[in-house]
Amino acid sequence: MVMPRGGASSRAPRSILASRPVHQVLTGDCVAALADLPANSVDLVFADPPYNLQLQGDLKRPDDSRVDAVDTLWVIGSYHNIFRVGAILQDLGFWILNDVIWRKTNPMPNFRGRRFTNAHETLIWASRDAAARQYTFNYEALKAGNEDIQVRSDWTIALCTGEERLKGADKKKLHPTQKPEALLARVILSSSRPDDVVLDPFCGTGTTGAVAKRLGRRFIGIERDPLYRAAAERRIAAVEPLAQATLAAFATAREASRVPFSALIERGMIVPGADLYDAKRRHKALVRADGAIALGDAVGSIHRIGALAQGLEACNGWTFWHVERKGHLTLIDALRAQIRAETVGTLPPA
Repeated sequence: MVMPRGGASSRAPRSILASRPVHQVLTGDCVAALADLPANSVDLVFADPPYNLQLQGDLKRPDDSRVDAVDTLWVIGSYHNIFRVGAILQDLGFWILNDVIWRKTNPMPNFRGRRFTNAHETLIWASRDAAARQYTFNYEALKAGNEDIQVRSDWTIALCTGEERLKGADKKKLHPTQKPEALLARVILSSSRPDDVVLDPFCGTGTTGAVAKRLGRRFIGIERDPLYRAAAERRIAAVEPLAQATLAAFATAREASRVPFSALIERGMIVPGADLYDAKRRHKALVRADGAIALGDAVGSIHRIGALAQGLEACNGWTFWHVERKGHLTLIDALRAQIRAETVGTLPPA
């Protein structure tokens, strides 16, 4: 089966919950706590299970109904447990989308010299089943942040050290396997949206919750160790979410609201009689009152006339034509972006 490259659209319908939680850490065993969660209450799970975790069969509620509450799941582990976890996920019907290698830049040495230095861990990213198409994958945003190159499945990130590493009263590290926030940020940014609910059933000292809150997501954690839980709650409470403007959904060209060229004229951003230019001023077209443009005797859309000017079959007029502003050329696509920013959610998709 071919899964959609971009996962669910940012416009895909989302589960509507009677009450969406805000950064809570539950006490107790994760299996029992998970069984109490209502259906469709979680958007993303990140699980960092202990090495000796044993999973078998479906997760059931007290009334024997099957828990079916999430579309996207990430599990991380080392060679101790990740192969077993992967096999169990497949036996339960999950569809593995990727395995991601977290390469540690500063791994712990193998002091005995009897094995290779264990310099990586494996993350499994899975959807609920092969037919699940509502999982989120922010492909375009990730690519844009990676200098327009697709993000690979091998991630090079340092271990959690320095001030980020939580210490206990004895000044020693509080948790033996605290994950770096950079790792969780990449997971959450890649496969969730602002206001989504992120669940970590092995909460530990709250790395997932802290990152989720900073990135404008909601969080449910489960932790049975009271020392870890207290540390997680303090840590999450101290986090300030980033400004909303830095977390706004990345609108792809396909998803962006349609803005016709005539809208720029109607808003007075470009006036009839103005000239449009290419970036090097080799071509000049006249803007008409009806939203068409003219190049000599030829009249048509910004796209058709842009193609004609270049002797091409097709042209994206938005990225070809410019208008002069105070002696400088401004791309007309920048003017369209201003309109879209003012009308988010009020116009139909292109």
